[in-house]
Amino acid sequence: MKAIRRFTVRPVLPEPLRPLSDLARNLRWSWHAETRELFQSVDPERWAAAEGDPVRLLGGVRPGRLAELAGDRRFLRRLTAVADDLNDYVTGERWYQHQDDGLPAAVAYFSPEFGITAALPQYSGGLGILAGDHLKAASDLGVPLIGVGLLYRHGYFRQTLSRDGWQQEHYPVLDPHELPVSLLKEADGGPARVSLALPGGRELHARIWLAQVGRVPLLMLDSDVEENDLGERGVTDRLYGGGSEHRLLQEMLLGIGGVRAVRTYCRLTGHPEPEVFHTNEGHAGFLGLERIAELCEGGLDFDPALEAVRGGTVFTTHTPVPAGIDRFDRELVARHFGPDAELPRIDVQRILALGMETYPGGEPNLFNMAVMGLRLAQRANGVSLLHGQVSREMFAGLWPGFDATEVPITSVTNGVHAPTWVAPEVLGLGTRQIGPQRAEDALSVGGSERWDPVADIPDQEIWELRRTLREQLVLEVRERLRVAWRQRGAGNAELGWIDGVLDPDVLTIGFARRVPSYKRLTLMLRDRDRLMELLLHPERPIQIVVAGKAHPADDGGKRLVQELVRFADDPRVRHRIVFLPDYGMAMAQRLYPGCDVWLNNPLRPLEACGTSGMKAALNGCLNLSVLDGWWDEWFQPDFGWAVPTADGVGTDPDRRDDIEAAALYDLMEQRVTPRFYEQGRGGLPDRWIDMVRQTLTLLGPKVLAGRMVREYVDRLYAPAALSHRALTPDTARELAAWKARVRTAWPSVTVGHVETTAPTATAELGTTVGLRVRVGLGDLEPDDVEVQAVSGRVDEEDRITDATAVPLKPTGAPDLEGRRLYEGPLCLDRTGPYGYTIRILPAHRLLAAGAELGLVTVPSEEAVQGAGVLLR
Repeated sequence: MKAIRRFTVRPVLPEPLRPLSDLARNLRWSWHAETRELFQSVDPERWAAAEGDPVRLLGGVRPGRLAELAGDRRFLRRLTAVADDLNDYVTGERWYQHQDDGLPAAVAYFSPEFGITAALPQYSGGLGILAGDHLKAASDLGVPLIGVGLLYRHGYFRQTLSRDGWQQEHYPVLDPHELPVSLLKEADGGPARVSLALPGGRELHARIWLAQVGRVPLLMLDSDVEENDLGERGVTDRLYGGGSEHRLLQEMLLGIGGVRAVRTYCRLTGHPEPEVFHTNEGHAGFLGLERIAELCEGGLDFDPALEAVRGGTVFTTHTPVPAGIDRFDRELVARHFGPDAELPRIDVQRILALGMETYPGGEPNLFNMAVMGLRLAQRANGVSLLHGQVSREMFAGLWPGFDATEVPITSVTNGVHAPTWVAPEVLGLGTRQIGPQRAEDALSVGGSERWDPVADIPDQEIWELRRTLREQLVLEVRERLRVAWRQRGAGNAELGWIDGVLDPDVLTIGFARRVPSYKRLTLMLRDRDRLMELLLHPERPIQIVVAGKAHPADDGGKRLVQELVRFADDPRVRHRIVFLPDYGMAMAQRLYPGCDVWLNNPLRPLEACGTSGMKAALNGCLNLSVLDGWWDEWFQPDFGWAVPTADGVGTDPDRRDDIEAAALYDLMEQRVTPRFYEQGRGGLPDRWIDMVRQTLTLLGPKVLAGRMVREYVDRLYAPAALSHRALTPDTARELAAWKARVRTAWPSVTVGHVETTAPTATAELGTTVGLRVRVGLGDLEPDDVEVQAVSGRVDEEDRITDATAVPLKPTGAPDLEGRRLYEGPLCLDRTGPYGYTIRILPAHRLLAAGAELGLVTVPSEEAVQGAGVLLR
């Protein structure tokens, strides 16, 4: 019989055990070993059955066992120590509290998904895991962050395979009462709510769930409430599901509802109001509109409100391809805003203009969430050095007249939260070497360039650790494979072969990630005979563990999964290559440490960052990767291998895959496997162990989320907070009026006659050339602009590369025609073909970059003639 109503019955903990409830509700347990060990000791069997989830564990412990623990003085001493440690962690001063004044009082961090722990399955892939690691690292550093997301009733899908290897999706219902979250409540005990207005007089209501991530509160909005109609209840049904309007409503709830949730949380708890709002990808971009509406309610007009909001907003883009950006039909967006829907006091046309693709090739009838995100943020970044470059090129059309190198998008390379991803055995090795406190600080706060103490760990210890981790992975894989085959319909009598799957002494390669086509899951299958030879080599075999999910709507991705699964099903190789379904955090935490090599072969440059290889590196796993994302930035032959790419413009995609697959096979055959199996005089693979040592020493400090969050604080959050404070209502009005005046007057700004003191077209290194330029400023004053000499080496087409810009100074009053004279020196500091040009940019103390307005004036063709622009 089926129940007609469901309850969650919570245990009543004896008074001495009450701290267990607080420990279970703070997700710090997900990266704090002592807390997990304490919960495991409550009931080891139930802990395993609960898959390491303390809330589920406490919901199933027998009352008799609880009574027994309440009288166990040794357990109570441990409980007190762990509870006190958590209290010190959440209340004590950390890195942030010891920095200079001027940092933001609080930062609100918005993301559509958060990967904190497998016990809170609200993530689909890298974006969510990155967001979770950002929150954890902020907690470790003491950064006053507030996370904002949605609580999806089904989360992301669970993946199984059919008998023929086709991906099948399942959407188990998640009961928030059984998750490590609690309702945010008003002073009268009722649930706190936010509401959005919908077309036709309807409303979308949502309650606010709170997940405590160490020191950081994570607010998660849930539309499955009785006040909503059936359609509105389903807005937060699943992550990245539904049609276009469904996604739009999710993103409105995340951005607009999220700001309202933050205001509610701060009102109820006294938490400082955020001075900086950080948008993790474009999904939450509507938060800027809500903040504009707040300021308009306070008496500001739209344009000054826009400037005030931009000053305190940071936007992070994660996609290297236009197809990865959410775009909505303009009419759909227009229907959901304005007098009859949400934000009624803001002109709908002003909203639509923020998302317009005004650049060449843009679609005028689409509303682009990333474009809106960039227009609503004064500071923006990509997530690796290469991705920053790709992003500047991709969005350059928003700043016409500027080279891509000057587009105001910087980069902060992602990092990973080491306490979450480092295996306890690896952490134990570090603890023995430098002590528990230094090891904890090294992994969470970071700050050093190298981890030199790794050099003192004996080779034997490193090699034994690597084998232990590999053996653990082999056992884990066999267990998961057995479950997967039963789900595919196999009986126990068919599965005896699984006991021989993988070998703890064989070189193990890992590949696990989402399965869009650009990540090329099946590149390894390009030459199956050659792969078989590598798998079955009599002296130097390899074994490969693969995992990954295709998006439910991506049949192409599902075909790639099926192709890989069918190859792995072949009885000739199934002991050497496996596909594990339902890839998630719990699997990943075993997979990274147990692999010797982490494989990554995307189409360059389509991998924005690719943090899985970072997690592997922190466990002493070597990277074998295309030079894309973070690997392009930090690769050295001392600690990994770079797969050569054939990314020339004219290369046919099939031909490119053939070339790069062949290069991959060559590397494995000639470089990777010999290094692993080659033994030195002591019977150990000395050169391999040295690469593991170099990986930990040189890469370890770089790939930390602590390093990443400190960079965000120093380079983005602190400047954004200063801009936020500077943009008072009066200064915001001043800046908006100045921008309007400059835009109106800019067509009259001209570069006229250019003179140089260089007598010939050749000059000696170190020579200083004098420049004199006549410029027309129209209705603008010299304080409104900066006139620059831009110089550097030139290519065959006279384009300046590696440019340096030097401001020129106005001299005297305007002439009879209203033109002004600017002068300055030009130092010829590089040899070879050298050139310069003159340009005029808007200038104001409150601009974050000269390109901010997208306005620039350069010499006309007539002015260039005879200006001596080239020195060879």
